[in-house]
Amino acid sequence: MTLSEQLVPLKWADDRLYLLDQTRLPVETIYLELTKIKEVWEAIRHLQVRGAPAIGMAAAYGVYLGIRGSEAASYEAIQAEAIEHADYLATSRPTAVNLFWALDRIKERLAREAGKAPEEVKAAVLEEALEIQREDEAVCKQIGENLLTLLEDGIGVLTHCNPGALATAAYGTATAPFYLAKQRGWNLKVYADETRPVLQGARLTALELQKAGVDVTLICDNMAGMVMSQGKVQAVIVGTDRVAANGDVANKIGTYSVAVLAKAHNIPFYVAAPLSSIDLNTPTGAEIPIEERPAEEITHGLGKQVAPTGIKVYNPAFDITPASYITAIVTENGIYKPEEIGNSKK
Repeated sequence: MTLSEQLVPLKWADDRLYLLDQTRLPVETIYLELTKIKEVWEAIRHLQVRGAPAIGMAAAYGVYLGIRGSEAASYEAIQAEAIEHADYLATSRPTAVNLFWALDRIKERLAREAGKAPEEVKAAVLEEALEIQREDEAVCKQIGENLLTLLEDGIGVLTHCNPGALATAAYGTATAPFYLAKQRGWNLKVYADETRPVLQGARLTALELQKAGVDVTLICDNMAGMVMSQGKVQAVIVGTDRVAANGDVANKIGTYSVAVLAKAHNIPFYVAAPLSSIDLNTPTGAEIPIEERPAEEITHGLGKQVAPTGIKVYNPAFDITPASYITAIVTENGIYKPEEIGNSKK
């Protein structure tokens, strides 16, 4: 079972990019019709499209939108324009390595098209963006298959943020085993953290799993320890925006707290990570750039002021979970201990 067609996070049709505006969920289902590269940059920056794989896919399409109307007369000119657009899109968000991975793939495809006419180069860039999206669905499904080998029918599983179908081409990363388990008649009991401050767990994970008929229960972030202590959780599965070479993991803020709680309760903590999220050029989590988001996300919850005017705010979007708290990192290539993650791409 995959997410219903009405809720796919992005789709290419009629020579334009349609993005589900995830800031409007779960109340409204509105697709943005994007035809300009600046619109893609804005959508990534303002979380209208979010989730590391989906951000990468959107950026790849964004490069094509940037060069689609170009009047460049040579390969060299169109390549230079495309690289400039890719570098611009790379400034939209700093933490998710999938963004840079997808843009690097576009640059590599450009290099392979050397000497061709500009219109052929444009078509190749679009073809590469479409291929990135097609590949992601297969990657997510295989991650789900691998994760299922670590689970049993009937257990409780806690997840954080939205590592789901709304963040990928289909299935999600950490949520993939939930969809596959449902197909096989299993009854996993999923606990979804609300995920402060912008509530991706409440607005998105709870929505997509409920629509898919998965047994999902929404909890506040500060209830995770209580639920674990009651014996309701036998595994934790989260996604990731970047895995460092030593196995440290960057993920949505609050993930580190969940990992500490899982370790205290002797509950396995699994990270679902497509190979595109593994950054062997970053030695440890300390070197991963952590995006800081606007104060209004905390002071004005869902548009209503909930904190004193002028209060100082610290709003990191991600935290780092040390490798020592992680039981395994699960990729499409297999299951790895954090210290083995360097072998995942071999």
